[in-house]
Amino acid sequence: MERPDYEQEIIEIIRSTDSPENIKERLEDYHENDLAAVLELLTGEDRKKLYQILGVERVSELFAYLDDVEVYINELDAEKAADIIESMDADDAVDVLEELEDEKQKELVGLMDEEARNDIHLIQSYDEDEVGSKMTTNFIMIRHGLTVKQAMRELVSQAAENDNISTIYVCEENDVFYGAIDLKDLIVARNYVDLESLIVTSYPYVYATELVSQCIEELKDYSEDSIPVLNRQKQILGVITAQDIVEVVDDEMGEDYAKLAGLTEEEEREETLLDSVKKRIPWLGILLLLGLVVSTITGMFESVIAELPLVVFFQSLILGMSGNVGTQSLAVTIRVLTDEDELTLKQILYRIFKEIRIGFLNGFLLGMTSFLFIGLYIWLIKGKTIGNAYAVSACIGSALLLAMTVSSFTGTIIPILFKRAKVDPAVASGPLISTVNDMVAVVTYYGLAWVFLINTLHLQG
Repeated sequence: MERPDYEQEIIEIIRSTDSPENIKERLEDYHENDLAAVLELLTGEDRKKLYQILGVERVSELFAYLDDVEVYINELDAEKAADIIESMDADDAVDVLEELEDEKQKELVGLMDEEARNDIHLIQSYDEDEVGSKMTTNFIMIRHGLTVKQAMRELVSQAAENDNISTIYVCEENDVFYGAIDLKDLIVARNYVDLESLIVTSYPYVYATELVSQCIEELKDYSEDSIPVLNRQKQILGVITAQDIVEVVDDEMGEDYAKLAGLTEEEEREETLLDSVKKRIPWLGILLLLGLVVSTITGMFESVIAELPLVVFFQSLILGMSGNVGTQSLAVTIRVLTDEDELTLKQILYRIFKEIRIGFLNGFLLGMTSFLFIGLYIWLIKGKTIGNAYAVSACIGSALLLAMTVSSFTGTIIPILFKRAKVDPAVASGPLISTVNDMVAVVTYYGLAWVFLINTLHLQG
């Protein structure tokens, strides 16, 4: 189904000769994300006109959707830029400031009011992998002991500045977290209802210093619009919203993807050539050394290759299938480890034996197929006797079965061992597993060829 071309519509409205009031009214029909998408299609004059028409508050909402906000911030004078960032949610403001040069960042923060500065400094005081760095100070908080009418009055008063209103947080003296009230419950409550009966005192919360990676699954499980973030004295500092959780999960997936691809960290779209090289070269260096080990092991079977060169033709088949199976087991295991905080010994053994059985059955099916068709190929195309042809294909099929079984084991056990050692299991990347399984495949294949074909059947040529 076709979608309306909002970008073109917005550009035409901005460039029209309508009065600023009419343009502003017409643009109210469009989402801030759609408005943000057209900024790069506008000229500097068009953007200046748009900012003036929309006003600081709506422009701040629009800027929250931008990926490369530095370009647009630098177009504005410092006062205007500071006003826009100041109007953002504190977490969005921090994201924008982090894209700017240090000097520019200090200049803009210095132009903001004290409350905005304090919120920004609070979020920046936490490490990037801590929950506190992902929270926002945009939330509604009321004191414990109010009536329903007083609570509604507080809600209306704070809603002008804070739009995360679906959950109202209740605190005691010194902002100590007490519980939460669902907005719907407060709206439908009669004035004579005791507010205490509406408060959920067992509402979930997280600490600002907790690691995101350790509590993200718990946050996802609650499926709340927002969850309070507390300090060690249980004072409420902010909230982490559902949108924040989605962004955090996306970041975590990006990091895991980077590690699975053998990168030290995720590459950005606009990244420089040198930065991309820096991220890729460490793992490539390690894999180069491991590759040399594989080559050395292959060299140990030089006598096998010299006496029976035919086996070299099928080396890539064994290595490729071994690596593929190992990567599949790795991906499945990492997914399980991501979903489960801690696996019991019984669960670990079950996972290992399940993957081994899968590898064995797949290896058996593919080994039998290889035995039949490779034997025909060697007999009919390579001109070997049918006995010799099927002896070689039997060796290949057996090597495939054994290599795939062992690779399933290594692809499962390595990330589990990493997890037990408190190392991110995604570090057991696809390239690393593939290289380890290459070693397994080389030893398996040439070892079987040496024992079965050369020392037992005494095949040559």
